Amino acid sequence: MTMTLTHAAAVAAGGFFGANARYFATRWFHNRFQNDFPYGTLSINLIGSFALGWIVGHGWNESLRLLFGTGFLGAFTTFSTLKADCLRLYRSRKLGRLALYLVLTYGAGLGLAAAAYYMH
Repeated sequence: MTMTLTHAAAVAAGGFFGANARYFATRWFHNRFQNDFPYGTLSINLIGSFALGWIVGHGWNESLRLLFGTGFLGAFTTFSTLKADCLRLYRSRKLGRLALYLVLTYGAGLGLAAAAYYMH
């Protein structure tokens, strides 16, 4: 695939809206669940896993995949915050919560992506 200016604009536009959606969703979860478990990051990453599985599994065209898959979901989901959350839980010795977070993030994330991919 050759990257064009249109492709770059689609990724940039999707990224703008995805980053803003993550910011507001994270704030909402933080205000709703005021404790040390990272509900916001978990929920965002699970929603993103399902949505990307859907996009890939349902054959969206290249422009829509770039706009929504690469741009929006790339900015909406967050691997770096997941790792920072894990480090914070580890350093505060909340190993049970850390294990739950990792199992839910990776296990449920993969399950949701696969379910969306195969839905018809």
